[in-house]
Amino acid sequence: MRQVKSLTNKDQILSFLQQDRLYAAYAIGDLEPSLFAQSQWFGAEDDGKMQALALFFTALNPPALFTTGDTDGVAAILASALQPERAYFTCRAEHLAVVEAYYDLDEIEEMFRMAIAPADFRPVPGPTVKLDLSHLDALHQLYRLGGGDAFAPYQLRDGVYYGVEADGQLVSVAGTHLISPTFGVAAVGNIFTHPDHRHRGYATTCTSHVVEELLAQDLDVVLNVNRENTAAIRTYEKLGFRKYCPYIEVIGNRKSKIANRK
Repeated sequence: MRQVKSLTNKDQILSFLQQDRLYAAYAIGDLEPSLFAQSQWFGAEDDGKMQALALFFTALNPPALFTTGDTDGVAAILASALQPERAYFTCRAEHLAVVEAYYDLDEIEEMFRMAIAPADFRPVPGPTVKLDLSHLDALHQLYRLGGGDAFAPYQLRDGVYYGVEADGQLVSVAGTHLISPTFGVAAVGNIFTHPDHRHRGYATTCTSHVVEELLAQDLDVVLNVNRENTAAIRTYEKLGFRKYCPYIEVIGNRKSKIANRK
């Protein structure tokens, strides 16, 4: 009989996530103590064997919800133990129908997870500035031009960020969504260039510096990109990234009839 349980044992969680390590890289990174404290984990078991897992990460707005494993197991988790009113879903395409059964969805983003091997890395040199918390206001100002929903100050504090400045203004940046030295993964992200300073290679150079530092730490490095963003995909491939798997990102709001069901 399938059972849904709250999970707290990191070894048990990691063992399941390692079955698809690069797809689960963000979730693996959230096992770090500072992020684990802001995470809720649920597993669906059948005869004592884990079949599916979901992570609810509360440090972002909206909070992130990641699913992996058996589709029926994911459905069991969303039907019972994990019922947030609003979440930013990361899921495989086969889980989308399950999510839609419980959530009204905004526009679906079809994404690629990309990864890079150290032997494939082709750095792109150029002048950059390594960013720290003294650049936080400048980062917020830059990200506001593009939404900035995926950025939180802890990512700058705990991560690796490089930027390009022009006339004393931060105009381009690349950084990390997370770094996990304990579990050996890092996710490149929060890449953005001021609209008036695009097509000059700034983002490529910033990203190159970030990746170089992460690979020097012997980390598995991944990033996310919309499948229709061919220009960005070419840029990442120029650095040595390769497509690993397709997946879905979408914001969902719990359906009222589901939310009110006893």
